Amino acid sequence: MTGTDRHTTFLRLLPSGDNPTAASCYPLTATETAVLGREPQCQVVLDPLVYRAVSRRHAEVKSVLGFESPDGTRFWQVCDLKSANGTFVNGERLQDCRVLQAGDRIMLGQNGPEFVFECQPSKNPTKHTAPPAAHPPSPKLHLPSVNRRKSGSVPDRLSATAPPIRRREPDAVSLTQLFPILSTGRQLTHKAYLFPGGITVAFVVLMFIAVGNPFAFNMLLAAYLAGAAYYFVYELCGKHKPWWILSGAAVFTLLLLISPVLKLFVFVFRQVLPGDLPTGDSPVPFPILLIKMFFGAGLMEELLKAIPVFAAYLLGTQLRSPYRERLGVWEPLDGILLGSASAVGFTLLETLAQYLPEVYKATLSSGEGAAQLASLQLLIPRVLGSVAGHMAYSGYLGYFIGLSVLRSRRRWLILSIGYLTASGLHALWNTVGSISPVFLALVGLLSYAFLAAAILKARELSPTRSQNFATRFYK
Repeated sequence: MTGTDRHTTFLRLLPSGDNPTAASCYPLTATETAVLGREPQCQVVLDPLVYRAVSRRHAEVKSVLGFESPDGTRFWQVCDLKSANGTFVNGERLQDCRVLQAGDRIMLGQNGPEFVFECQPSKNPTKHTAPPAAHPPSPKLHLPSVNRRKSGSVPDRLSATAPPIRRREPDAVSLTQLFPILSTGRQLTHKAYLFPGGITVAFVVLMFIAVGNPFAFNMLLAAYLAGAAYYFVYELCGKHKPWWILSGAAVFTLLLLISPVLKLFVFVFRQVLPGDLPTGDSPVPFPILLIKMFFGAGLMEELLKAIPVFAAYLLGTQLRSPYRERLGVWEPLDGILLGSASAVGFTLLETLAQYLPEVYKATLSSGEGAAQLASLQLLIPRVLGSVAGHMAYSGYLGYFIGLSVLRSRRRWLILSIGYLTASGLHALWNTVGSISPVFLALVGLLSYAFLAAAILKARELSPTRSQNFATRFYK
């Protein structure tokens, strides 16, 4: 609590422990609620690229109108706005609202930015004056990076007057300004996408070496494009998963496609069930073609790509924590990541071993150069577009596999809906491909929308939501 005319109230952002600076102050007024969050409309705006655990509208601090002490002291309260990672006051998670006392510490999420609620006597009782600060207070400001103090440290009360600042000469240039590489440290690998950039450079060098060898060049290009498409989905999911498990899912599917298992699937879905795909140029009515694609492509291929996901789940059940959570399937995000990885293996083998040889042979009569160009023109859209194709179907089905683990009592209902929906999208894509490119684009957009919606819901349901590093897109 704090006063009206006799006191000035404000929030002070705790400085960084690694690079101590004067704390930033944000004055509070009785007539306006101070909302803290990532939205630009908030009164205290936090940088969304730095504070990933902070919600768009995380918490608010406001005066409790109608409740004042006899001496005119006003009460203030902090309220959590249904944030994803919670609001903590003095280390305790806030359930709804709480009246503040001078010196209370407000933290947005675990290990998030921490503010101190302060008040000081006003020099002029008729006016509110903001406390002196190193940075001029602003109602809307993107805050710099803040490192939380180590747990267990003694909370020191910040002084009302900010410490003086050493002002540099306007033209002074530091060594790290001249050589930025000396000051980036771990940020270079964590925030500057150093590893993806390094992988890109490596693939570029290998493709230069492979010039003149069309098969090797196509292999490298397909692998890079598939990896880029999968990396996009991985960043959207925002959950760490060992790279060798994800690569293993892709290799697992690839091995299934060259094993007798594929022949068994073809026999069941395309001979026993009505999934025999049409051959030749004779037209097939749309409803009949859709049914054939549903059994012969949708149900068959989606079940085959889901085998590595089920295998990872069974593997996880045999391990102890935390390895079972890291390697197995324990939530929808696990299923999406593994299902999409499985689709990468399927796409690469289908494109390189089936479609490219067919196109190459069909155009070889026009010359070897024309055949190679036609193959390349098919490879790029097929592999890169898998994010709205095989990866979308398999990732969507993977969401339901992970959801069935969280909601085991309704397991079979969840799996049935996911399997049929993913197969239906797959069949619809294969069917409209022969009608019009416009319909094909619409179905691709629809498939990606299904995958994106599943990712967002999976992040919402995730038991490890506070550790999610998912990339966010803004207008």
